[in-house]
Amino acid sequence: MENDFETEERRTVNAGRLWAGGAATAVTAALTAVVGILVARGLVKVPVLAPSDESAWGGANTVTYALVSAAAALAATALLHVLLLTTPRARAFFGWIMVLLTAITVVIPLSLGAGIDARLATAIINLAIGLVITITLSGVGGSALRERRGTVAGGPGMVA
Repeated sequence: MENDFETEERRTVNAGRLWAGGAATAVTAALTAVVGILVARGLVKVPVLAPSDESAWGGANTVTYALVSAAAALAATALLHVLLLTTPRARAFFGWIMVLLTAITVVIPLSLGAGIDARLATAIINLAIGLVITITLSGVGGSALRERRGTVAGGPGMVA
């Protein structure tokens, strides 16, 4: 008969699986940025905003936007890895952190002085990128977790 003192559930993270999923998420986020910019500029004929060196907002460079999106996905993977190793209910905390960070990336362009069409296009692209990163990494985090059962030292089943 097992009791609570004999066994302990421990989580382990399959780091290779987590980071492979993070890399795939980075590619997906970058492609989301490219598609968003192509739709905004090519189909709807709306400019997309991006910060310039002078802290003013100008036209976004598609490659830069894609690379920043990929970097954000890799940073989110690092955050998820740390949370999985250290935090109870890590995926719930990860989800909330990512939703709030995505909200920030949506609100910032809406608060600028550019045309409403450019502000909305940029906010929508940022929302899509944030959702792609959050949703895919939440799934990756679940598949990277393994439960391991072990005997707790000093429990009734242990011989001293």
